[in-house]
Amino acid sequence: MAEKVTTGTLQRMKDEGRKIVGVVAWDYQMARIVDRAGVEIVSVGDTVGVNLWGHANPFEITMDQMVTVAQAVRRGVGRALVSVDFPFGPLQEGTAGAVRAAIRFVKEAGVDMVKVDAASDFPEAVTEITRAGIPVFAQFGITPQTALRYGVEYKAIPSADDAVPVEMKDAMVAEAKRLEDAGAVLLNFTNSGPVVGAAVAAAVSVPVVGGFGGGPWLDGRMRMAHAAIGYAASAIDDPPDTYANVARTSLDAISAYASDVRAARQVAGGIPVPPAGN
Repeated sequence: MAEKVTTGTLQRMKDEGRKIVGVVAWDYQMARIVDRAGVEIVSVGDTVGVNLWGHANPFEITMDQMVTVAQAVRRGVGRALVSVDFPFGPLQEGTAGAVRAAIRFVKEAGVDMVKVDAASDFPEAVTEITRAGIPVFAQFGITPQTALRYGVEYKAIPSADDAVPVEMKDAMVAEAKRLEDAGAVLLNFTNSGPVVGAAVAAAVSVPVVGGFGGGPWLDGRMRMAHAAIGYAASAIDDPPDTYANVARTSLDAISAYASDVRAARQVAGGIPVPPAGN
């Protein structure tokens, strides 16, 4: 297995101009696959609630649920850094609650760092989590937990129109610097856009990655594994711009299985059944 990725690895990659690859995963099997692909970060996103479990919004996910998902992903990853999202709640309850949540993630799920949304509103929590010896991956920009502040209605898949306005460049640079000063080792700038994103990445020394609204102007990218492979059922009727269409492949496979069962044929991978009369 290749050398274990550390936060120092990510910093060297930024310093050397090498792009960081991050993937959001929610289960053991996908974690094994993306780790084998050689990504640097496997992020256990609170997006599991909306995208895998059908929640109406990301605020419904609980701490207990995030611990369970993180445990599964941790078991599947050997090389990459494993990060886990704080659900909405522990950070908003104050610094002590945030530190307790971070410690729980490390003790019960064995994560390498914690990702904190709306972190710039709670810089003291970032500092105290860091003081406890736990690296912080700080998320800012137009995020699921800050969308209402910017007048953006939350939806599972933001559009390009939701990118941070260019006139907010100075504010976003200042926010990034506050997070760096608070001790964050990595920043996730959501919906950055090419102008503001490039300015932020150049203004701080720590790596800046991004998912929606990210691009080559940042130090790396984050992408949900299920989005990259076209796993969502919607991909069957409306093929997305992805690297595969697993939803269509899955539909075809299950349909073929059903046909074999209904025709009394042996199913692929099943225990061999001798012909009748033998």
